[in-house]
This record gives sequence, structure tokens and C-alpha cells, in this order.
Amino acid sequence: MQSANYFNYTVKVLGLGEEWKGGDVGHSIGGGQKVRLLKEAMESLADQEDLVVLSVDSYDLIFAGGPKEILRKFQQANHKVLFSAEGLIWPDKRLADKYPSVRSGKRFLNSGGIIGYAPYINKIVKQWNLHDNDDDQLFYTKIYLDPLQRDSLNMTLDHKCHIFQNLNGAIDEVLLKFGTEQVRVRNTVYDTLPLVVHGNGNTKMYLNYLSNYVPNTWNYERGCDICDHNMVDLSQLKDYPTVLVGVFIEQPSPFLSEFFQRLLTLDYPKDKLNVFVHNNVVYHERHIQRFWEENRNVFSSFKVVGPEENLSQGEARNMGMDICRKDTGCAYYLSMDTDVMLTNRQTLKILIEQNRKIIGPLVTRHGKLWSNFWGALSLDGYYARSEDYVDIVQGKRVGVWNIPFMAHIYLIKGEALRNELKERNYFVLEKLDPDMALCRNAREMGVFMYITNQYEFGRLISTANYNTSHYNSDLWQIFENPVDWKEKYIHANYTRIFTENLLEQPCPDVFWFPVFSERACDEIVEEMENYGSWSGGKHEDKRITGGYETVPTDDIHMKQIGYDKEWLHFIREFISPVTLKVFSGYYTKGYAIMNFVVKYTPGRQSFLRPHHDSSTFTINVALNSKGSDYEGGGCRFHRYNCSLESPRKGWSFMHPGRLTHLHEGLPTTNGTRYIAVSFIDP
Repeated sequence: MQSANYFNYTVKVLGLGEEWKGGDVGHSIGGGQKVRLLKEAMESLADQEDLVVLSVDSYDLIFAGGPKEILRKFQQANHKVLFSAEGLIWPDKRLADKYPSVRSGKRFLNSGGIIGYAPYINKIVKQWNLHDNDDDQLFYTKIYLDPLQRDSLNMTLDHKCHIFQNLNGAIDEVLLKFGTEQVRVRNTVYDTLPLVVHGNGNTKMYLNYLSNYVPNTWNYERGCDICDHNMVDLSQLKDYPTVLVGVFIEQPSPFLSEFFQRLLTLDYPKDKLNVFVHNNVVYHERHIQRFWEENRNVFSSFKVVGPEENLSQGEARNMGMDICRKDTGCAYYLSMDTDVMLTNRQTLKILIEQNRKIIGPLVTRHGKLWSNFWGALSLDGYYARSEDYVDIVQGKRVGVWNIPFMAHIYLIKGEALRNELKERNYFVLEKLDPDMALCRNAREMGVFMYITNQYEFGRLISTANYNTSHYNSDLWQIFENPVDWKEKYIHANYTRIFTENLLEQPCPDVFWFPVFSERACDEIVEEMENYGSWSGGKHEDKRITGGYETVPTDDIHMKQIGYDKEWLHFIREFISPVTLKVFSGYYTKGYAIMNFVVKYTPGRQSFLRPHHDSSTFTINVALNSKGSDYEGGGCRFHRYNCSLESPRKGWSFMHPGRLTHLHEGLPTTNGTRYIAVSFIDP
């Protein structure tokens, strides 16, 4: 009706509110009920000789042009009745030879579109004396194939798609034609601009794709023309709707604590949020427990189903959805996988205001075209790239898009769950994964799914190579998920080094700057203590070439915990730019053999004697806080009689290693001091 209203068609919907008895026309013969309804409607119109009647299917077509253009093209056809045409014959292939030959164009009748003068349409449909579940197309075909009736009723087919475009068997013929005011469909074989586009057969998904543009949904000049139609204004509601948030931890997921924090910071009343969590990973039980203990009274309810329940992913998703379905107070169901990092606090409000039965926010993998939707499906129901996929993902086309598949995050109206999607099992279907099963069920139920890219919502993180054998496994994600790694572990003021010159020089050529977040410092210390094999500050050291350390420290090497590659990448990404800034003209290789965490305690090793480092330059990052964690400590540079005695947690100082900067570690008098050290460009 949206396209019909746009062109101001006068529409009468036949059979509205009447039970459908015409059979399963999507998979077999049927549709006779449509003829019977048209027959009844024509009885009162049969005497209006100048009245032109257009009869079309209702749920699987869009109008690409207005009544005046249709009328003009119909009159140019110079016939009393015009049927739509297609290249495939249905339902009786044996009738093919009885069709009149055509030099060019489509040969076979399709009953999804008929236009003609009222008396002639009436003469056709009043011949109907069959059942509602008999086939309408076969009925019209037999009348058309009768040469006497074809001549007396002056019937023909729209062979070259001037008015009607059936998509079945003709998708490759059709392209979008963008104009300044509206978007048309062009048949490239006949160079025509059809006005009624019919998604017959297995072409419903392609029709939905066309409807993202035709006639006025989106174009290059004005963007999305209907995105703000029929929206819900939350500010006008007395109460915010109640939402059940389903969280699914189906595989080990990095940055899970950050995921929950983002859920906590959604701009939505927490007393209107119920949370259901399915956790299928034992490793994550401590993360969930910690979040629950800190926020147990924040949400209206918080339910966790753990790995001990042994639920499959499909069963868990069915359970979450069914909780909302059974609760009449549940207005919306938000399903989220833990690989979704929402950065837009307004996401939930935006989705609700769009007022769609199923809608999701576009989220993509950083720097990649991987997203949470497919623009098209292959013949076997798997991924196929639509023409507009890349433009939508990259934000070159912005709007609300009808799509065949979505995953990871989506919002479903509670009323849709209690009506169109009222069965309990939608996630378990044949050998399909749960997301594909849900989307296929939604498509077959005629429930449209939408994705919106009107705003930046967040991103998808990679879970593919997440190794949970470490105590703080997120530290190893610098390659797989660099954006999330940086957000979690790099100091919030790091970029100010370059934008506001946020660094200090407490001693000559000793530069002091923020680099690590407190969380990074804590997790590195935890990782080292969990490993536990501190060297003891002995001269004999099998870890290094030659087996002897002249100035030993009580330390653990990054290589010992399998973190050397990640640490070197950190140096190249975050230390090298600072080096170039403070030592102008020196381009570091960002290479270091000695990378380690040192532990100073009064009872083991409290200080380090004066020495030079075997490096071009050295970094020394404070991993805990003076005063609260330890007393004493610091570093003294002898040549300049200058000391840095109050290191700041997460800040690094950088200084030349050889020749000029003889230095010592000052005694730690109480507690335990931790520092991370690298001898760079040895």
C-alpha cells in the first residue's frame, strides 16, 4: 500500500478480513478465491463501459508508476483486456504449444496483473464456477487460449513488460533506474519501464530489495524519503516500554566485561530492562559473576542460564524469545551476541522508534566489509552479495533496509512474537544454524526484517582466535581486535601527547608520557603473578644469550608468557610515534629482545645498582601506584643528578640506553613495585 498511496491510486482491497481458502499458492496450485472475489466486485461495475479496472495481487508487488501512465500505456496497447506476461508457463506446461507465437517478448500469461475495461473484465470472471482452492492462472489461461474468446474479448498479453513486470525467471533483465524524484525499474531486454512489479514465485527477496528504492524509498539526491514515516516518539509515551534483553555467550568472547559495561550504559531506564543471559562457556562464569555482584539491583531482573544446563544454541535462543512471548508486558525483545560492541548509547531507543517488527542496527568488523546482515541469498540459502551491500556497509547509502538475513543483534516487537511468530521453535530447523533458521522462518511468515545504518551503532569483534588459556586473555587481542584493545588498554590521554603536547621532561632527554590504562597495568601484573616464575634477580640466567646477566632484576620475560609478539606490536604502534616526536629524525625499528616485568620488594630485590641499558633507548612503564601499593622506588640518572621519584601508574618514561644515561633503581622501602621495561633497538 505504501507505493499505491505514493501514486494516489484508488484502491479497493478484495477479501480484506476474510479467511484465505485459496490454498498455498506459493508452493502449489490455488488462488481461485481471488477470481471469486473479483467476480463479486465486478457485478456492480459491469455496465461502466469507460471504467478501466486494474486487478493485481496484493502482498508481493510494488507500483513503480502512477495511474495516468498506466492508463496511457494501456490505451496504446489498443486492446480491451491486457494480462501480464512471463517467460515461464504455469501451472500446466502441456498448454505451451497452444499459446500464440510471438516474434519478440514473453509468451505466457500470468494472472498476477490484469487491466481492462470493466464490461470485458466482468465477462471473463463471471465464467468462474470453480472452488476457492482451484487455480486462478489456469482459469485465465484456458480463456485466453480459446481463439474465439481471445478475439471476442480483444485480449492480449503485455509481452514486453510495458506495464507489468513479473520477476520470476526475469531477475537478470531488471535494473534500477535512479531519477531525481523517484526510482524506476527498467527492463533491459525490451528497454521498457514497467509500472507494476510482481515478485511472483521465489523472487520475494528480490522484490524486497527493489522496494528499498522503488518508487521513493531511497535515491541519491534525497537519501531515504520514508525513514521517518510511522515512527514512535518515545518522549510522548507516559512510560517507556519494557524490554527483555537476551545476551548469548555461545563461544569464548574477548572483552566480555566491556560488553556488559556497554549494556549497563545504554540510555534506557534500567527498571524497564529485564536481562536473560545464556552462557555456554565455563571460562566466562567469573566475568558474569563479577558483573552480577556489582549490578545485581540495577536491572528489573537478571537471569543466567549456565553451561551446566547443556542447552544448544538454538534451544537457548528459543528460551530467551519465549520468555518475552509469554509475558504480555514484554513490549520488545532485544537479542544480542557478545561479539557486538555497542558504542551508541541511544541504540535501543533508536530501534524502538523505528517501529518495525524486526530491526537491527548495522554493526561491522573494524576495517572490513563483514557485517551483521546479508543483502541477498544464494539459491541454496546462504550468503550472496547484493549490489548495494558495500555502499550500505560503508555508509554511502544511508537508510532503513529490507533484508533477507540478519544476526548478532536485533529487536523484535513483543506483539510480533505473540502473533506472527507465536510458535516456540524458530531457531532449530534442519541443519541450519540458529540465525539462519530464524530468518528463514520470518521470511516464510512474511515478517520483514530491517537493518538501519542511519547512525553509527558500534562494531563486531572477532572471536575466531580467542585463546582462553591465559588469566587475562584480552591482552592478546591486539592483532584480532585492535580497536577494542586500544580502548581497554591504552591510556585515555595518550592521543593528547600529539594534539596537546602532553608529555614532560623531568630530566634531560628523559621523556614522561601516558601510555597504559590502569586496567592494562593491573592485568599485566595479574598475568605475571599468575605465571609466578620470577627470576629472583640472579646473575645466572638461561633465558638470555650467554646465560649471564651483569645487572640482574627479579623479573619475568614477555616471551615466557607468550606475549613477545604482542608486546613488540605495542611498541611499534604506540611507542614508536612518541619516539619520533621526542627524538626528531630518529626512526626506530621498534625491535627489542629484552622485554620484561620487574618486581621490586624489600624482601627480595628492592633496588638496582647503577648501569647502562643495552639499547638505543629504553622505556619503563609504571604498573602500580606509589603510596597505595608501595613506598620508595623511582629512578636516578647520575650524569644529570636527576631523579624521577614519583612514577605515575600507566605512564612511561623513555630515555637513551647507552653512553649518556647511567641510571639506578631507587630502593622500594615498603610494598611491591612493578615496572615493564623494554630495551629497544639494541
